[in-house]
Amino acid sequence: MTPDLLAPLDLAFWNIESERSPMHLGALGVFSAASPSAGAHAADLLAARAAAVPGLRMRIRDVWQPLAAPYAFGGAAREPDPGFDPLDHVRLHEPAADFHDAAGRLMERPLVRGRPPWEAHVVPDLDGVRFAVLFKFHHALADGLRALTLAAAVLDPTDLPPHRPRPEPPARPALPVPDVRGLPALLRGALADAARALDIGARVAGATLGMRTSPALVCEPSGTRRTAGAVLDLDDVHRVRKAAGGTVNDVLIAVVAGALRRWLDERGDGSDGVAPRALIPVSRRRPRTAHPQGNRLSGYLLRLPVDDPDPRRRLDAVRTAMDRNKDVGPDRGPGAVALLADHVPALGHRLGGPLVGQAARLWFDVLVTSVPLPGLGLRLGGNPLTEVFPLAPLAGGQSLAIAVSTYRGRVHYGLVADGRAVPDLEGLARALTEEARTLSAACAP
Repeated sequence: MTPDLLAPLDLAFWNIESERSPMHLGALGVFSAASPSAGAHAADLLAARAAAVPGLRMRIRDVWQPLAAPYAFGGAAREPDPGFDPLDHVRLHEPAADFHDAAGRLMERPLVRGRPPWEAHVVPDLDGVRFAVLFKFHHALADGLRALTLAAAVLDPTDLPPHRPRPEPPARPALPVPDVRGLPALLRGALADAARALDIGARVAGATLGMRTSPALVCEPSGTRRTAGAVLDLDDVHRVRKAAGGTVNDVLIAVVAGALRRWLDERGDGSDGVAPRALIPVSRRRPRTAHPQGNRLSGYLLRLPVDDPDPRRRLDAVRTAMDRNKDVGPDRGPGAVALLADHVPALGHRLGGPLVGQAARLWFDVLVTSVPLPGLGLRLGGNPLTEVFPLAPLAGGQSLAIAVSTYRGRVHYGLVADGRAVPDLEGLARALTEEARTLSAACAP
């Protein structure tokens, strides 16, 4: 059987993980409960349905057979777990007063690497009127879009149109010995890769010049996690966009910049002169090819105008920077470092993974990513999903990551932070709400 080899970027995520910097992403969904036993019933449903989802039965194993897959020696592959037990992955917890407090403790636990790298944690509330489900997926198993597909497979059936993925290109054939006829092309490709790496590296260096971040955004990894969330009205965001121009994404990033300014000033760190670099991931896959697995990501790198006191000017600066990034394209700008993963041999990912994981802080200061969600209302056991907070992985040496999703007319910000470095994460969540109101007022007729 031909192994289902990890794509290069998946392999990179698998190898940069450490005990204190786990590489799983998450989603905290909050459901209205029809009865106090709704959470327990939801856990039973998740376990029963997970057994029927092939993607949730896949574990990741090392590949060390040089003759079977010479180009993947030292890599990893997905394979069905013969001992798969959904009860190893779905857990019902004691009732909690604060879903985000519970999620923070659960997010800091790395996934078990010897079995399919995902978990679903069901947490009822103290009153029995709501329950939360925290989904965790390793980034090597799924990116945001793939994680959504896997999570939706264990929720109640919806009237979504059938998904018809385009056929993937055939896998590279296994070669018992190298084909020397291809050496000239390989050499030309290696030189092109080196030139591209130097070009991207020069752009990263240029984007770094003159930047000043805040000590609040960098830290030594402690392995602890804290999460928080903020919810905005999507209509308010659209009103700002129509008044000031740009895109919804520009407005959401500008809200982040203003919120960081408020938060840094409130905690006494000061925002004057602070210009953190935000990495904005960009998917390079078409929606119809999102299933099968495989991260296909690039990114934009931009300066967050945290040091500007005027909300309209902050939005203008974000829009200008994003337009400039789009003109260059996601394949050539300073945010395109992830594309270089495609040109690193599998063994290079394995040997260099720990070093790359520690180098993320040299590339960017804070992740701001968008996770798509369906416009339809989702349910579990008949209980409607009312809120959903995406949670991004936290790179080594960084104290904060921000993810955004739009669901049912509302924007949900999910915040993940190093719990020791950022004990006041709720303050940033409040600042997001306050900054959205300030920006809306500034753009009012």
